Amino acid sequence: MIASRNEILTVAEVAAELRCSKAHVYNTIAGKVEGISSLPAISMGRRRLVRRAALEQWKELNETGCRGANIASSSAIGTVGRVKETVHA
Repeated sequence: MIASRNEILTVAEVAAELRCSKAHVYNTIAGKVEGISSLPAISMGRRRLVRRAALEQWKELNETGCRGANIASSSAIGTVGRVKETVHA
């Protein structure tokens, strides 16, 4: 199935596609993950939804290193191979 650029994704669907936790997606939407831009989302009360087009653009933007996004150095990678997340309260 080809994904439509108008498709609306839940946080769970975004997390599955990015192979990360829903909490990490929420932190990314809130701009709490250091080194990458925040993920644009539609707010419906406490619920967050992400347009497919916004996700694809965000992935491309962060993949190319634009807007201060950096590839993690070896010191930023935890013992299980995950990039450490910095959350600012």
